[in-house]
Amino acid sequence: MEEIKQQVISLPRLGEPAPPFEAVTTHGILKLEDFKGSWLILFSHPADFTPVCTTEFIGFAEIYTELQKRGVDLLALSVDSVSSHIAWVRNIEEKTGVKIPFPIIADLSKEVSFDYGMIHPEQSKTETVRCVFIIDPNQIIRTILYYPLTTGRNMQEILRIVDALQTTDENRVATPANWQPGDMVVVPPPNTQEMAEERLKQGYECVDWYLCKKKL
Repeated sequence: MEEIKQQVISLPRLGEPAPPFEAVTTHGILKLEDFKGSWLILFSHPADFTPVCTTEFIGFAEIYTELQKRGVDLLALSVDSVSSHIAWVRNIEEKTGVKIPFPIIADLSKEVSFDYGMIHPEQSKTETVRCVFIIDPNQIIRTILYYPLTTGRNMQEILRIVDALQTTDENRVATPANWQPGDMVVVPPPNTQEMAEERLKQGYECVDWYLCKKKL
């Protein structure tokens, strides 16, 4: 009996280096290392000329300036061709007036898609699902979001995550549930009993020794 081999998809993980790539895009050949030193959002979409993806590209274009203010580059991907990407981008601008300013990887070989775990056979054997990877200036993966084919992404949440990551890196704090810029942040918990006792005397807003917040 012929042996059946099943391909094992290796998913990238938080805190690990982002898988390197060199890919054809609508802005020419780009490599992951081209983005070293800045934040990068790499996101995949199932296919060009599809309704939900079109709304998402318009959404990403609308937050592009805000991302640039935060030092964040944007890079899209699907397994469509460069010609398809170019035609779709031109169609979006023609029909909606929205110009797509960021490059799109044409991953016909699916090499980048497999390296980043963007192909989920139970969702689609031929298309990438909706993935978002937020990669820091050291090219470490800091956030991974997966969405089903039927659900468009929330652009304000992506901005919020970028703000939270940059705030925690700059101030060595954490951010609580539903945090927005300007809200109080969470102070790292103490590591010793002595530090726990001192914590309550430091002027933070504390629920108890393990949960204290402060204004930046």
